[in-house]
Amino acid sequence: MLEVPKPIMKETPSVAGKAQDQVVGKARRPVTARMLSLVLAVAIGAGVGAWAVFLRPIEVHVAAPARDVPVQVFGLGTVEARVTSRIGFKVSGVLIDLRADVGNRIAKGAVLARLDDREQSAQVARANATVQLADANLQRASASVEKAQANYANAKSINERRQMLLKGNSTSIEAAQTAQAAQDAALADVSLAQSDVLVAKANIGDAEAQRQLQSTILEFYTLAAPYDAMVTARLKELGSALGAGEPVFTLIDPKTVWALAYVDESKAGEITVGEPAEIVLRSQPGRRIAGHVARIQPESDRVNEERRVEIAFDTLPADLYLGEQVEAHITTVRLPQALLAPEAAITGLGNNQGTVWTVEGGYLEQRNVTLGHRLLDGRFEITGGVPEHALVVTTLRSGLRVGRAAKVAEGSSR
Repeated sequence: MLEVPKPIMKETPSVAGKAQDQVVGKARRPVTARMLSLVLAVAIGAGVGAWAVFLRPIEVHVAAPARDVPVQVFGLGTVEARVTSRIGFKVSGVLIDLRADVGNRIAKGAVLARLDDREQSAQVARANATVQLADANLQRASASVEKAQANYANAKSINERRQMLLKGNSTSIEAAQTAQAAQDAALADVSLAQSDVLVAKANIGDAEAQRQLQSTILEFYTLAAPYDAMVTARLKELGSALGAGEPVFTLIDPKTVWALAYVDESKAGEITVGEPAEIVLRSQPGRRIAGHVARIQPESDRVNEERRVEIAFDTLPADLYLGEQVEAHITTVRLPQALLAPEAAITGLGNNQGTVWTVEGGYLEQRNVTLGHRLLDGRFEITGGVPEHALVVTTLRSGLRVGRAAKVAEGSSR
């Protein structure tokens, strides 16, 4: 059988359907408007951002020329004394008197300690007696000379008479010869007595030398300060039995206290004797004490590659402690005027050269510059390469670009 096709029926929208379509259309139109507004806002923001990044003048900090700039070298060290002495007795003995202690300041010649000197005092007394004995012997010898001279004068007188009588045959030859022999013997006695005087004088000299020796040894039993000093250590106590030369005290000369600083060899080449310095004690970090370079030791520390620099205090502080750590700032030169830039603002740093940003006529430029001294705070002296009236940027930031407009931040000059 043949199927008869059904007729196609055209659907007519109902009233309710038309109303729904109208509602959906009205809802789509606000969404489209919002999208257009969002796109427009993004475009405007991108334009503003591009202007801020590429067109708006960038604010930078710049350096101003500085005046009277000290170029300093830094060193670490300790407080030391150039004159330090460990003193003791030259003789052995028992310590019976101590008159100084750590921290005492003593004058030259002041007694510090004594040993038991009774035995040596007896030796001095014996030497005095020996001198007196020698003096008595000298007096006796001198009296013997006078006696011998008197005997000689008498013998000579008798001999002269005997010789005259012999010529007149008034006496025998034997008597004349006896008188002559007596005169010769008396003369010999005079010579002998005079020799005894010389011996007695020599004995006196020896006795006095022995007395001087014993008296000097007695002085060794007393220990005195060799100079105006301060006691930094007392090594023995009362009753100690000491050997000869054993130290009892450690002394320093306060006038020779200075700072011994260790300076890196790479920085020490410009240091010379007499240059001013500032010393900072670790116990007083806020106080800078004036000094000057007194001596540069000829031998460096081979291990740490440091040079030893001795810095004297211009005015010696009263409250110094040996061995305390110090910081030394040695001024090697003063720059009357200098253009300075921080190390962080210099790129390609090396061989006293680098590259800096500058502001020239309101626009950014980059310049290759030559560098001089480096300060302790990390700034470098710019000695060349910056055009006249150009300003050196001291703080690098994002957005720096050659040719970009720039303005100087207020209060940025250093």
